[in-house]
Amino acid sequence: MFIIYIAHLPGNWWTLWIPARFGFSDATEIFVFCSGMASALAFGKVFDVHGAGMGIARVAQRMWQVYWAHICQFLVIAAGLVAIHESGFLTQCCDLTQNYVGSLNLWPFFDNTPLNLPGLLTLTYVPNYFDILPMYIVILALIPVIMIASRISVWAAFVLSIGLWLAANFQLLNLPAEPWSDRSWYFNPFAWQLVFFTGFAFMRGWIPAPPVDERLIALAIAVLLLSLPFAYFRIHLNVEFAQIVRDMLKPLWIKSELGFLRYVHFLALAYLAWVAAGDKGFRLFGHGRIWGGFVRIVQKVGQQSLAVFMASLVIAQAAGILRDMVWGRGEWLPQTLSNLLGFAALIAVAYVVAWFKGQPWRKSPKPQTSRLSEEVSSPRSKVAETTN
Repeated sequence: MFIIYIAHLPGNWWTLWIPARFGFSDATEIFVFCSGMASALAFGKVFDVHGAGMGIARVAQRMWQVYWAHICQFLVIAAGLVAIHESGFLTQCCDLTQNYVGSLNLWPFFDNTPLNLPGLLTLTYVPNYFDILPMYIVILALIPVIMIASRISVWAAFVLSIGLWLAANFQLLNLPAEPWSDRSWYFNPFAWQLVFFTGFAFMRGWIPAPPVDERLIALAIAVLLLSLPFAYFRIHLNVEFAQIVRDMLKPLWIKSELGFLRYVHFLALAYLAWVAAGDKGFRLFGHGRIWGGFVRIVQKVGQQSLAVFMASLVIAQAAGILRDMVWGRGEWLPQTLSNLLGFAALIAVAYVVAWFKGQPWRKSPKPQTSRLSEEVSSPRSKVAETTN
């Protein structure tokens, strides 16, 4: 969630240090993989206990929630940016000429709203800044298909998932992103479901946890190191051989269709993270109270990932505009503040959402003893009662 915020903050040089700069995979794989794990816990048991019909209903409910989250998120950001732009306030107060609406390619929506408003509601108009949640909706729709296939055989579920990924990579499956062009969704859900259902399969027990093995650790490290020259821009842009190889390998690291090297790179990174965390994450909490508190905060943010993700896109745009208004983009201090204050805002969102989900108003209040009963039960009252 924090890395995704950094990546969406406009003009943010902290993006030079996120995982995407050093390997083929990035925070998107982490997000989708963890979503698959969480979905296995949230929906898998419903299928097991209540059957396919109730499982489909539960998934449909979640799709409905994510759909309206996507629509509201788009409208809030689009309306905010166009209101700022049309008012001319930023130019008048701060001499800013940045086209924030154009930076997200939202002018086509306003230039032809009668065409694009239905496209927004039918998910046939999906601007790149708003493409994660539509992808997630389609992947959620595939959960009942995979679960039903697993009733036949777990291998049938694997074959189906891999088959969809192959079809997407051979340009046989995708969805339209603009009503006026042939552009497809940037995140092809039929390809990205492979990462999602990998996490799903681990949590369902379809894939056993890999052993902690020195040879696997060495292999994972080798994958990360070998991919570095062809993924890190400071190397491949300055070393001709690395750029040539990178261009040749493009079908294998392309993001839209989840190229094979992205998948392998992510698995290597995830394996090393899993080994470093230890069994059930015991190493994460074994370094003092301060570190343990930090880990619990990160957990809280992860537990409220949908709300935090939605907020992060809005906060990133607001923080970027505020930074440009007050300081500009060049200095290190405003860049640092816009990132750290954004992190604080995401943490606040996570805790507020968790509080609301806890429905504290439904909890029974602590019984309060009336003043009269306190007087009756006090020692003085008992003495007076005895005397009378």
